[in-house]
Amino acid sequence: MKRISLLIIVATFLLSTGCVFDSTSQGSSKSITASELINVNQAEFERLMKEKDVEIIDVRTQAEVSTGYIPGTKHFINFNSESFEKQLSQLDKSKTYIVYCRSGARSAQAGYQMTQKGFVKVYNLEGGILKWKGALSK
Repeated sequence: MKRISLLIIVATFLLSTGCVFDSTSQGSSKSITASELINVNQAEFERLMKEKDVEIIDVRTQAEVSTGYIPGTKHFINFNSESFEKQLSQLDKSKTYIVYCRSGARSAQAGYQMTQKGFVKVYNLEGGILKWKGALSK
């Protein structure tokens, strides 16, 4: 009986986590959907930063930002804020954006929303700032 209960709990957990937005579920393809949201690693992020008309968006909370942010970040738009969509609407949709958060989940959701709103090119930093190796600004 204990074994059956344990199996039910494990199965429920696996089924519930299987619906989580997973950027790696498409094998070797970096694209999360058919849209323009693309996951990039730090090296690709740094390469993109140097291109013209690329802007970086940190979608973490103000408390998280106060611990440090990636140098060159231009926009700080809290994904959980009530004004998130309004702030997005003020951005130039023709520019290229790189979004990041703490671990990559919120920024993937934010980036996906951006592509749905007509942004031309949006990149998501895989693993977020937790995987960032380098100096942070404060």
